[in-house]
Order: sequence, then structure tokens, then C-alpha cells
Amino acid sequence: MMSDTASSMAGKVAWITGSGRGMGQAHAILLAERGADIVVHDVLVDEAKATAARIEALGRRVFLSHADVANATAMHDLVAQASRALGKIDVLVNNAGVGQHRSIEEITVEDFERMFSIHVKGSFFCGQAVMTGMKKQQSGKIINISSIWGMNGADTASHYCAAKTALLGLTKAWAKELAPWNIHVNAVCPGGVITEMPIKVQGWDKIRAKEKKVPLGRWAQPEEVSYAVAFLASGESDFITGQAISPNGGETIVGF
Repeated sequence: MMSDTASSMAGKVAWITGSGRGMGQAHAILLAERGADIVVHDVLVDEAKATAARIEALGRRVFLSHADVANATAMHDLVAQASRALGKIDVLVNNAGVGQHRSIEEITVEDFERMFSIHVKGSFFCGQAVMTGMKKQQSGKIINISSIWGMNGADTASHYCAAKTALLGLTKAWAKELAPWNIHVNAVCPGGVITEMPIKVQGWDKIRAKEKKVPLGRWAQPEEVSYAVAFLASGESDFITGQAISPNGGETIVGF
């Protein structure tokens, strides 16, 4: 029988990239509310400090970093420093990302490289950095934040869609490779979420129009995606690996 404490994160340390605002902040705060100490990590300095302050107010320990996820050396250094400060890392949430709506012809070399540098290289290097410690402790949870657009594509932002699809490939390969060490790797693929990024990139008129196409009639609040992340980070998901969960309000029905 599953313990009623299986959803607790007490005694765990979780590293959430891009946790200064939006979904990343929501993930960090929810995991802290459930008992985890948190590695708050974002290039947005003021936002990351604000997230850290909220977590410390919950009585949890925090390690704060502003390093570039695409810098492999910096990510290994971050893990070494955070592990000294907090003891270990049990959970990695690869959340850091950028959005950009452009047609194929408008996407520059710099746009393409930045998209893959943050989403794919960043997630790969962060995962690589935690694997030694997770293997040593014979446990770990890695959660890659992909997107509904990584599953189905879209009529814009093909470089974003491709990067998010690449995360699903990493998820499946890592799940198989790391299973012998009891390291679980899964993906969360949100549909529309009300955060600063889509509001800035698309605007409220486009968001409201898109909400009408969702069976539940709205986009998600960040916390609703965080519940999926918290489930995959907890003991409740100990027999789940290599899977993709898509909180999308029914916009995409899969699996039947």
C-alpha cells in the first residue's frame, strides 16, 4: 500500500532551472511547500532573489545561482556548490526556456542557436551534471519541461517546436539508460499557460482566442502544471519513467 506521505518532498533537494518567474517559480514554491529545499536558478537576478525569499519564508533552505544553463562547466560547478550547501540533489526540473513566434523565413541563425542552446543544450548539460550524484545515491528524478507544441507542432515557431521535441527524445533515452540506477526521467508537456512569456509574446487577444479552442475553455495557471511536476518528483511516481504528461485542458487527446 502506498504511504500517505508519498507526495511529501521532505528531506529532498530540488533544482529548478528558470525558477525566477512563471512556471519555474511555481514549481519551486510548490516543491518547497511540500518540504523540499530548493536550488533557485535563473539568469534574471532580481526575479530569482524574489523566488528565493519566498522559499526561505516557508522555512526551506535555498541555494541561488544565475549561471548560464548552456555552459557545461558552469553547470557542473553549480551542482558541486549546491551539493556542498544542501547535501545533495534529488530532483532536477529542466524548466529554463525562451519563446519566440516567427515564421520559417524570419528565424535567424542566432534565433535557432539560442533556442536549442537553452532548451536542449541547457537541459542536457544540467542532466549530465546531476547524474554522477544520482547514480551514487541510487535514486533521482529528472523532469524535462517540453510542450504540447513539442508533441504536435504548430503553425509558427518551428525552431521552438523542434527544441521541445528534442527534449522528448532526451527523456526517452535517459529513462532507459538511467533506469538501472533507479533514476526516473519524465516530461511535462503543457498546453497554454498564463505566464509572463506568452502574454508578452502573443498578447491577451490572441490568448483569449486560443482559449476558445480548448475543451475546458481556458489556459492553465502555472500552479496547475506544477502539480504534474510535483507528482513526478515524488514517491508517487516511482513506477513511472520515460513518459510525457500533458496538462492541456483537453486540447490534445492522446493514448486511445
